[in-house]
Amino acid sequence: MNSKFIKRLGLVLLSLLILSGCGANNESQATVSPTEKPSSTMTIATTFYPMYIFALNVAKDIPNVTVINMTQPSAGCLHDYAATPQDMKNLEEASVLITNGADMESFMDKITSQMPNLKIIESSKGIELIKGDGDEGDNPHVWVSISNAMTEVQTIGDQLAILDPSNAMKYQENTKAYIKKLEAQRAKMHLALDGIKNRDIVTFHEAFPYFAQEFNFNIAAVIEREPGSAPNAKELSETIDTVKNLKITALFAEPQYDAKAAATIASATGAKVYTLDPVVMGPMEADAYINIMDSNLKTLQEALK
Repeated sequence: MNSKFIKRLGLVLLSLLILSGCGANNESQATVSPTEKPSSTMTIATTFYPMYIFALNVAKDIPNVTVINMTQPSAGCLHDYAATPQDMKNLEEASVLITNGADMESFMDKITSQMPNLKIIESSKGIELIKGDGDEGDNPHVWVSISNAMTEVQTIGDQLAILDPSNAMKYQENTKAYIKKLEAQRAKMHLALDGIKNRDIVTFHEAFPYFAQEFNFNIAAVIEREPGSAPNAKELSETIDTVKNLKITALFAEPQYDAKAAATIASATGAKVYTLDPVVMGPMEADAYINIMDSNLKTLQEALK
């Protein structure tokens, strides 16, 4: 009897241990929070630097929204730029692509044919374009004018609010806040530049007509019509004559390009070479556009005093 009792007792205890173990396991699982379904994300791609800076401000601090730049920061101004395989790969996760438009991005046919479902925001839409000379097309460098930059930012904000309605209010708030900063910078520049008597300037290439239009400067000559395409002897001679005849004392090169031609003109005329930045490269930071414009302001004040 004692032997049977001991066996039964052992079986009972073993069963309790097994049940206790299962119970502990079930309790442990119950205390683990269930995996939450990831929130929907939105990747906003931009074609090049100024569009990236604008989008960065419009999408600021919005959860699950990421802004990426399609091209490398060193791409600069997209004259005759061809989209690379890496550029196309960068767009694979994008929900929307923000472009400048106005024929700045000559590679858009490739993108729209390969990615027909990608939403496109053309930020320059509605901006009156400056006509090019002769066979030249319309000038696409609209963002170099702060007023046009504000229009582009507003377009970006409006369109993102439509495409991502759950964050519409935040896009609108960010757009309003950034435009307010741009307005302050524009007012600061007008205050400093409107009283300058010398309104004739010579710029490096066709990036500054909108800037000149906004601040009432006259671009008397352009050193290189297309960056990287050095002026021929006739063009160089004509620019030198213009600088001499108008008594221009300042030539404006760009930080992204070789200033050899500008230096040649300066040597022949006694003018000094300064640097104006068309905001096509720089720090990948939200305040970069305003900071670069402020630097341009200081350069102009020094050059034209």
